[in-house]
Amino acid sequence: MWSYRHQSFTVHQLAVLRDNYIYLIEAHKSDTLIVVDPAVAVDVKIACKTLGKKLTHVFNTHHHWDHTDGNLSLKQAFDCLIVGAQHDAKRIPGIDIKVNEQQPPDIAGLNIQVIDVPGHTLGHIAFVLDDALFCGDTLFGGGCGRLFEGTPAQMLHSLDQLAALDGNSKIYCAHEYTLANLAFAQTIDPDNNALNKRIQNDQARRQQQQPTIPSSMAVELATNPMLRPLHNDFCLAYAKRNQLEKHDALTVFSDIRLKKDHW
Repeated sequence: MWSYRHQSFTVHQLAVLRDNYIYLIEAHKSDTLIVVDPAVAVDVKIACKTLGKKLTHVFNTHHHWDHTDGNLSLKQAFDCLIVGAQHDAKRIPGIDIKVNEQQPPDIAGLNIQVIDVPGHTLGHIAFVLDDALFCGDTLFGGGCGRLFEGTPAQMLHSLDQLAALDGNSKIYCAHEYTLANLAFAQTIDPDNNALNKRIQNDQARRQQQQPTIPSSMAVELATNPMLRPLHNDFCLAYAKRNQLEKHDALTVFSDIRLKKDHW
C-alpha cells in the first residue's frame, strides 16, 4: 500500500488483480474512509484493518465488474454507503447515493466535485477532491479508456473537461497501463522530449516495483497522446505527417484512438 497526503485527506493506493488500482481516501478531520472502485473486497478489508478504520463509503466511477465487484461484500461487512452516477444507477450494485454534477456527495465537509465523463461507458463519472482526480478508466497514465459505449466526440469532450483542472492535480486512475501507453505514444509523438524523459522515469519506477500512478495533469498534457490533440500546434503537425484532410482536434483524436485500438 502506497500513501499520498493531501491537505484534507490521505490517499492509500492498493494494487490488485493484474493491473488494477483501488484507492482509499482517509479524511483527516473525521472518521470518513472512502474506497474508490473496489475491484475486490478482501484487499480493502485488510487495508481497513491496517488503518484501524471502518469503511464509510464506496465511490464507483462506472459499472464495470473490475470497479464494482467488491461493492456488496463491503456493504455487508461495513454497512457503508455506495455512491454512483444517478444516470447509471441501475448498473451500480447496491447503490445508495445517486450523484450528478449538480448534486455531488456531501460527506464530512470534504470538497467533492462530480464530472460527467462519458466515452469509456455512457455512465462514467469522475470524482475530484481538492487537487486529486479519481478518473476510473477515462484518463490513464499516457492514454485513455477504450470507447466501449461512447463516441470519440464524447471522450474528447470528457478529456477536455479533465484537462481544465489545475496542472498540479494528481491523477489517480484505475489501471497500471502507463508503460504500454507510452510505448504507443512514441509512435505518435516521436520528437516529444518530455515524453522521452517520462518514459525513462516511469521505466525506472516500474523496475523498482513502484507505481507510475499518480501522475499529474501537467505531465499528461505534455506527454499523453490522447490529450495532445487539445494543442492546436500538435494537431497541425500530426495531420500533415499522417496526411489527414482535416486538422481539428476531433479528427486527430479519432485517428489516434483508432490507431491505439489496433496497436
